Amino acid sequence: MTDFERELVNAFNSFFQDEDINGIAHRKKQHRFSSQLCDVLVDSPHDMFYLAIENKSVKTSSTNKLYFTQHFSESDNGHQVKRISNFLDRSGRTGFLAVEFKRGRGRSRKAFMVPWTVVRESFNGDKPGLSLEKIKQYPEISRDSEDYSIAEICQNLEI
Repeated sequence: MTDFERELVNAFNSFFQDEDINGIAHRKKQHRFSSQLCDVLVDSPHDMFYLAIENKSVKTSSTNKLYFTQHFSESDNGHQVKRISNFLDRSGRTGFLAVEFKRGRGRSRKAFMVPWTVVRESFNGDKPGLSLEKIKQYPEISRDSEDYSIAEICQNLEI
């Protein structure tokens, strides 16, 4: 599990505890030779918190776009965007792409929540990826010192 995935799981679980909401965020244990469908799953009896989140981190100094060929995987089962889209359709979960911008030494990281519908539309529209400028148009996951907080996102996102 990457730090970003762990931090996002912790942010959701802290939010549920602080707000006294039934819900849990977790990551399925990944086995060496099997792939997982999404990085973070959020389960709750509340429909708005029945989520699947794919996490990506990019170095802003080396790219200006999150590319479908470079940042997403391809396997015998197809492209990662298609596999996740299929999982979302079959499970009924709402999907998001959480993108963390690594901005270099001495600059804090930033992260944004992009609705999976945007990812799917861009991929199906034969676009090479999502520009970092476009990603910045979506809600930012706030940081409290070193920890991410999703409280503001949960209140403002239409999930």
